[in-house]
Amino acid sequence: MAKDLAQIAKNKGIKYFLISFVDLFGVLRAKLVPADAIKGMQKDGAGFAGFAAWLDMTPADSDMFGVPDPGSLIQLPWNPEVGWLASDLWMDGKEVEASPRVALKRQIAKAHKKGYRVKTGVECEYFLINQDGNSISDPLDTQTKPCYDQQALMRRYPVVKEICDCMLKLGWGPYQNDHEDANGQFEMNWDYNDVLTTADRHVFFKFMTKTIAGDHGMRATFMPKPFPNLTGNGCHTHLSVWNKSGERNLFLNKSDHLGLSKLAYHFLGGIMEHAVSMCAILNPTVNSYKRIDAVRTASGATWSPNAVTYSGNNRTHMIRVPEDGRFELRLMDGATNPYLAQAAVIAAGLDGIQNKLDPGKPSFINMYEEGDKLKNVKKLPSTLLDALRLLEKNKTLRSELGAEVVDSYIKLKMMEWRDYTSHLSQWEMQTTIDC
Repeated sequence: MAKDLAQIAKNKGIKYFLISFVDLFGVLRAKLVPADAIKGMQKDGAGFAGFAAWLDMTPADSDMFGVPDPGSLIQLPWNPEVGWLASDLWMDGKEVEASPRVALKRQIAKAHKKGYRVKTGVECEYFLINQDGNSISDPLDTQTKPCYDQQALMRRYPVVKEICDCMLKLGWGPYQNDHEDANGQFEMNWDYNDVLTTADRHVFFKFMTKTIAGDHGMRATFMPKPFPNLTGNGCHTHLSVWNKSGERNLFLNKSDHLGLSKLAYHFLGGIMEHAVSMCAILNPTVNSYKRIDAVRTASGATWSPNAVTYSGNNRTHMIRVPEDGRFELRLMDGATNPYLAQAAVIAAGLDGIQNKLDPGKPSFINMYEEGDKLKNVKKLPSTLLDALRLLEKNKTLRSELGAEVVDSYIKLKMMEWRDYTSHLSQWEMQTTIDC
């Protein structure tokens, strides 16, 4: 039986609901709805003009409705009178094909039909910067190798504690917080879960972190590469596939040298096959490509991949296998769309299973020092334009994700690319004005 949001509001003291959705660019949109009106909104949805967000629509299109998913409800720990809801988009009585959460739910349904239940966890890195966005918020955070720096971590204890307290209150199972490899950079980890739950929590985590940072006079950014000399913001994703009931890990094979089953290797083969095309989704901004294969950072390593390879517990590869029964995809960055990225990964993995794709043998070298020793290895695209062109040519992903979502995404991202190329940079002026 569906949860009655009106009754829940009365029981929990919720006065307002944020009915939200994420557009194709990963921007979180919402309407604030009083609890007195939630009964009608739960049935019919909150109305939006699709053209006003990054969706492939026109001002002449019909109203779009965000129908809230009661199972996604999160009562704001820092403001309990507000409840947050993820919604699915509908228009003219049908789900909006080119919307991220709908795209993910369709991939989940495809996996479920084959007897699979996908579980994921994400590692969200972010910087705490000054409100003007030009520098990190802690002027004392200057170490060359600041990763795990206890002093720098504890100087930001009030912010980190408040975010972690919220996750504890919500029952997410947070288990560690740390200062990351760049000055001013942090990461907070919580338990893995079913892929839709993880995606909803990923969306909410970004909203929560930005809100709490703002309350402390700072700004949190998940921008892939906000500072050229520092390590960028990744969003490493840990993934495993279970049976339909979620009781047995189908990726686990303890007799294998990496602890992976044949199913896991085929899923991995699908990701390897489609990785360069998926970059357009997993690394969705112009800035993303300043993180991939970046020059050596102040700490000595970028911690980001530069080629389509996999390994055991080796962080220089695009995919590592840290322990039996799961692997970590290190390609996604902080700008990735939580729904669209997971949908793309599932689509690629299911294609790998369907066609029994072979990922090849793992490599155990240091890719940052010896990557040139590997022959016939695909390099990751160097610009958003390259990635978009590769996605455009990928018939499998277009078919599996749906032509509507892929074509709309490419169309809007090409517009963004053209907008970027129309701007003159200071570098261009300095190097070209006297040519």
